Amino acid sequence: MDMNQYLSMFIDESNDHLQSLNESMMGLEANPEDISIVQVIFRSAHTLKGMAATMGFEDLASLTHQMENVLDLVRNNKLRMQDFIFDTLFKSLDALESMVEDITGGGEGKADVTAIVSSLQAIVRGEVPAAAGAAAEVTAAAATTGDAQISLDEFQYSVLEQSLQEGHQVLYVDVAIRKDCQLKAVRAYMVFDLLERSGEVVKSFPSVQDIEQEKFDYGFSLYYITQKDASEIQRMILNLSEIDKVTAVALDQESLSQMAQEMSAATAEASPAAPVQESSASAPAKAPAASAAKEENGKSAPVRTGGAPSRTIRVDIERLDVLMNLFSELLIDRVRLEQLASEVQNGDLTETVEHMGRVSGDLQNIVMKLRMVPVDTVFNRFPRMVRDLAKSLDKKIDLVVTGAETELDRTVIDEIGDPLVHLLRNAVDHGVESIQDRLASGKSDTGTVNLRAFHSGNHVFIEIEDDGAGIKPQKILQSAIKKGIITQEQAASYSDDEAIQLLFAPGFSTAEVISDVSGRGVGLDVVKSKITSLGGNVVVYSTPGKGTNFSVQLPLTLSIIAAMLVKIGSEKYAIPLSSIVETGIVKNTQIRTIHGNRMIEFRNSHIPLLSLSKFYAVPDFDESTEEETEIVVVRKGERLVALAVQDFIGQNEIVIKNLGKYLPEVQGISGATILGDGQVALIIDPNAFIK
Repeated sequence: MDMNQYLSMFIDESNDHLQSLNESMMGLEANPEDISIVQVIFRSAHTLKGMAATMGFEDLASLTHQMENVLDLVRNNKLRMQDFIFDTLFKSLDALESMVEDITGGGEGKADVTAIVSSLQAIVRGEVPAAAGAAAEVTAAAATTGDAQISLDEFQYSVLEQSLQEGHQVLYVDVAIRKDCQLKAVRAYMVFDLLERSGEVVKSFPSVQDIEQEKFDYGFSLYYITQKDASEIQRMILNLSEIDKVTAVALDQESLSQMAQEMSAATAEASPAAPVQESSASAPAKAPAASAAKEENGKSAPVRTGGAPSRTIRVDIERLDVLMNLFSELLIDRVRLEQLASEVQNGDLTETVEHMGRVSGDLQNIVMKLRMVPVDTVFNRFPRMVRDLAKSLDKKIDLVVTGAETELDRTVIDEIGDPLVHLLRNAVDHGVESIQDRLASGKSDTGTVNLRAFHSGNHVFIEIEDDGAGIKPQKILQSAIKKGIITQEQAASYSDDEAIQLLFAPGFSTAEVISDVSGRGVGLDVVKSKITSLGGNVVVYSTPGKGTNFSVQLPLTLSIIAAMLVKIGSEKYAIPLSSIVETGIVKNTQIRTIHGNRMIEFRNSHIPLLSLSKFYAVPDFDESTEEETEIVVVRKGERLVALAVQDFIGQNEIVIKNLGKYLPEVQGISGATILGDGQVALIIDPNAFIK
């Protein structure tokens, strides 16, 4: 059966299960005694194994099976979760993720997971897995103890047993090729070619295919049937050039049966999961889940089951982009029709256009919601990342996530992940102090990093706040001078806020030592440029001794917005409604000049008044000749500014169009739109005026 038709489904569902496994493992690490979480993890692992086996990805299925063996002991109260078990299972998840990534890139999902498998098997046997080099030691031991480093299936074992009964030699051969060998796959082929002239290779580890593709680390093992004795085979292989070491051990009936007993014991301890053939080819992810749910020995586990089938489907993002573009064109035509209907004054036409407006409005809401994705899809990978990072830095950190259900446009979601990773790593590494420093300053030994998302107007704010030492402006200035970003004279005139903004300068870093986490001066400048390219902004608030807050402001959607259209001379501009506080009219006598800046009174305070006609040098309008001026008051955070215009045209839904690469970045302009009469109106960016 052709499985290619199910490949995209397999990849999507595998990623979902891996994410679920990561989240559940984080929950289990916080509550190691909660068996219900283990049940959830076991079911996800079992489903993933069934899917992988159905699709023919044996390495992935095999590793998941080894994880199942460990989890089965835990859920049956035969094993207590410990730190080294968590670390091994997390490494297993990382290996599974890399295999799925390989499959996504068109590979076969193969990986060398010998060390991880050895650690998992050691856990099942009740041993504490050794650190580095464990795999090599297990391989060496296998030659003398029969410990099944190479797992044999029932057929392969029966072949070896029958060969012994017929008087043949059964050898376990371990070959190490010299590290300076340039073509190790060729040397391995020569060994196999030599052996096959005098006998038969029953099973090798790694597999022959992996060895041919050089997916092995200068060593391999195999079971071999021959008439020659072990010493002769050893001598023959050593005669080949660039062979470092050969161990050939003859197995007798007793050692072979002992090996079989160990394998059967491991199988008995393994999970009572149904065989992988249970999963249906037509729906690789569903059948294993059902069978896993049945095997919980009558216990009611917190699993989301029920008679109602799934009501969701996966849609390619490119199709949604096409849908959005088509609807954008429809919206432009709708505005044009509304304008024509108002000019013609035909009752039937007006009624039809109004109905079309209502229907297209509903359609617009649906199209917009189709593209909206909860930020949870980005946030859910951060707890695991923070956990690993805190462990590597020897810190204790709680990550508190709020507002994960907040929705953002899919195009923004796809791009925002990397900047948030940089900001979180920055908070964990630079923000939160070491345990000793926290205790010395009277804080708890566990630092807290808050990751929040919330709506505000037509924007989504994502905040990353830590309760660390805060930012010291003087330290930033000294580091910037040292790295040549600013001069000593420039530093003297910098305010604290301006000093903090230097964090986003290219090449800036306050790390004393370059590490895996930070110190190379690549990070916050990339964050700022990426967020700016998305039409957003990032602001830093810091209180020394209390902590730091990085606030990222992002547009809710990148395609269609509600805007107020205004006229200045012969030109038309659009101001996003989300930024407008109110509109009004002021008389020239109400305008005051304070320190050379024009100000007006607004709500018992004074705010700046900016003339758009002067700012954009509109040639055919002079506001000084008018007795009163129309204004639009816009807000960014707590700051307000009034923009002077000539006339209000009205509110409209507009489609944002990019200005294109051939136009330089224009200050105060975020894009353009096509109006119903075919004219182009520039979209004003109120944030630029307030800055």
